Amino acid sequence: MIEEKKLIFRFKRGNRDALRGIYDKFKIDLLKLAVVLTNDVNAAEDIVHDVFLRFAQSAKRFKLTGSLKSYLVTSLVNRVRNIHRNRARHNLIQMDKADSVASSGRSPLQWAVLSEQITQLSQALQELPYEQREVICCRMEMDMTFRQIAALQQVSQDTVKGRYRYGLTKLRSLLNSKGKKCNPQMT
Repeated sequence: MIEEKKLIFRFKRGNRDALRGIYDKFKIDLLKLAVVLTNDVNAAEDIVHDVFLRFAQSAKRFKLTGSLKSYLVTSLVNRVRNIHRNRARHNLIQMDKADSVASSGRSPLQWAVLSEQITQLSQALQELPYEQREVICCRMEMDMTFRQIAALQQVSQDTVKGRYRYGLTKLRSLLNSKGKKCNPQMT
């Protein structure tokens, strides 16, 4: 927390290394959240860069009242909401599915299984109502509390808890039904 305050202090005085430090510290978490919310790696990268661009432009007038991570997550979620709202307004087609990212730490067979699981999870997440998907992602990916998510969504904590519970229930149901389709019963 002290390191974060030093970065913010230096950032507000125009230090580029401080901005780079903030970017390096939060870019991966924000990118993961953006990918889950948009289901499009390219759009997610654009959103994260846009969030940091606007953040950099706000250096002189920036005032932090909570945590920097919560501020950046809120900025990202609001940007995603705006994109969804604009797309609905202009009747644009849905974004392409996100590509899986491979690592050299697993065997090809393990990656094939993991890739299929990630694809199924990503598809199931996209079937959830946006508000439920947002709560689940903020809670699981960003380790945000229900109170923080309630403030982000401007609803009560009970509403957030309900969205989380209903979202997880629907997610389990969707994944279970897809599992049955993929694994026909043997007689």
